[in-house]
This record gives sequence, structure tokens and C-alpha cells, in this order.
Amino acid sequence: MSEGEKIRVFLVDDQQLVRTGFRMLVDSQDDMAVVGEAGDGAAALELLEVTRADVVLMDVRMPRLDGVEATRRLAARAETAAGAPRVIVLTTFDLDEYAFAAIKAGAAAFLLKDAAPPDLLGAIRAVHGGDSVVAPSTTRRLLDHFAGSLPDHDASGAAAHDRLDTLTDREREVLTLVGRGRSNTEIAADLVVAEATVKTHVSRILAKTGSRDRVQLVVLAYETGLVTPG
Repeated sequence: MSEGEKIRVFLVDDQQLVRTGFRMLVDSQDDMAVVGEAGDGAAALELLEVTRADVVLMDVRMPRLDGVEATRRLAARAETAAGAPRVIVLTTFDLDEYAFAAIKAGAAAFLLKDAAPPDLLGAIRAVHGGDSVVAPSTTRRLLDHFAGSLPDHDASGAAAHDRLDTLTDREREVLTLVGRGRSNTEIAADLVVAEATVKTHVSRILAKTGSRDRVQLVVLAYETGLVTPG
């Protein structure tokens, strides 16, 4: 595979040893290559202005500019410029209270830092392919942990509920299952329908709710109470 066909990965972490480990893992793959790295969010944003990347592996806690704000700014770029990279947030579950905010800021996926190498590589490929990675176990643990960050009966929660008004009963059912971390294959089995039908429902839910990807659907399901922590 030529260099131009490989998935271009950019690393952002304030620990050199962590970046070195990720670089070795990514560069060992025939279909991907590390094209740059930075030790904080501010440096990453500067370098990504002049470095073409497809996927960014973003740490959450960093000096100068943290991963939440860096992700938010990259997501804003994606709305105005074609080819902007998508972000995978890497979080240490016991420490990163900012992980939920990072997802809302525009991350396409989140993984724990102790994820198995095949899971990380699979996430890079999935995100590059336009999908979002919401591992069921990680989804439940993280969103349960950050339940206090979710709106209750305030204006934000009301606005989230308004986004469900145009959904059919079946689409709400599908959204609930997405929020529980179910894959399209699992949802198809649950509802006894074809997987292609589930994909159609998910696409319509994304369009009707103005959600960017599957990650945002999970957040929406929790915000509106379709799925509750625990």
C-alpha cells in the first residue's frame, strides 16, 4: 500500500513514552502511518493546520490546552473545511471527568487507554471509514460515571426532548437501543428485522435529530431519559 493510501494518524499526548508506544503500534500496520505528534492541544492545533491527518488520537488531560477544547476546535474546523480529521479521545476512566464533555465536543470515538491494541486499531479504521466507535461496555461505564454531567429538567434537557418530536415510535425504540450500546446487528436481532432496516432507521434518526454520528445519539438518549444511568 502506498503512503498516499494509508490512514494518516496524528498523536496528541503529553507523555512522550505514550506517544512512542502508539507510534510503534500504528506504524506496524500496513494500512496506516503516523504523520505527526504533539504534546498538548495547542501545539496539535497549530501542527494540524499544516499537516494532513485523517484521525487524531487525543489525550484528555494535557497542559496549555486540554483535549476537550482541542476536540471542540477541530470539530468546528470540520464544519467549515473538507478533510478535517476525526478525533478518537483516549481516556483513563478513573481520572478523566472531562471525557463526557469531549464526546459532546465532537469526538467520533472514545476508548480507555488500557484498550487492547486490536481495539484501538479497529477504532482508527472504523472512524476513518466514517463510523463512530461506541463500545457497549465502555459506553455504559463512562456515561454512568458521568451521569452528574447530564441535564435534568433545565432548558438544555427540554431542547434535547424537542429533537425527539419528529421520531416515529420505532425510531425511538432504535434510538433507545443505540443508547444502550447495542450494535446494528444486535438491534436487528432484538427487533427481528433486517440489519439494513436498522441502518435505515439510524440514518433517519441522525437526520431528524441533527446528530453528527452514533456517539451523539448515545448522548441524546441519555439526555432525554430514553436511557438512564445504571
